[in-house]
Amino acid sequence: MVIDLDKCTACQACVVACKIENNVPSPAPGQAAMGRTISWIRLIEYESEGEHGDKTFTPVPCMQCDRPPCIQVCPVDATNISQEGIVRQVYARCIGCRYCTNACPYSVRQFNFYTPQWPQEAEEYLNPDVSVRPKGVVEKCTFCHHRLQRAKEKARAEHREVLSGDYIPSCVEICPAKAMAFGDLDDPNSEVAALARSRRAFRLLEELGTEPKVIYLKEGE
Repeated sequence: MVIDLDKCTACQACVVACKIENNVPSPAPGQAAMGRTISWIRLIEYESEGEHGDKTFTPVPCMQCDRPPCIQVCPVDATNISQEGIVRQVYARCIGCRYCTNACPYSVRQFNFYTPQWPQEAEEYLNPDVSVRPKGVVEKCTFCHHRLQRAKEKARAEHREVLSGDYIPSCVEICPAKAMAFGDLDDPNSEVAALARSRRAFRLLEELGTEPKVIYLKEGE
């Protein structure tokens, strides 16, 4: 995934789309006051130094690291990397120890402190392709892995390989400013591979050696 910070307007459409697509519940006011809000992608606010510092906002999903610290500390193998490079979470195996949430330098893993609930009318619109996580487990952004599964099934039925554009996460699809791009970094001809080679490209905390697969493009260059 490539996120162009020059195009991002901080509208948070990606945050809302992610919650709807992945059945992420809104917490009760009391839970929110204790910092127990769950978001698989969030906007982090930065303010530059100086008397009239400018504020900038950075969307932060799971970085889908090639060397994720979260996987190294999980004692029950509840998280692993798929063949496509997505860091997965096996909710039925998670014991809620939260070692992964402490090990993640990006703070993108969320713990379910409460049983998720929705208003009765909203339950009708839950995504049947995404399981509702129970209390006591950790959850995180999966790059809408269920959409990849659907794309694979469709390609298999049509006796072909999965093509570029068959699958994109909901946050990328909804972005009105087209600030997010998604594709195959291993394909040198893909849009994301070309953007990753830009002189504006950087990764969050890449000095830690996590090798994140979410790439940002700097503003104002």
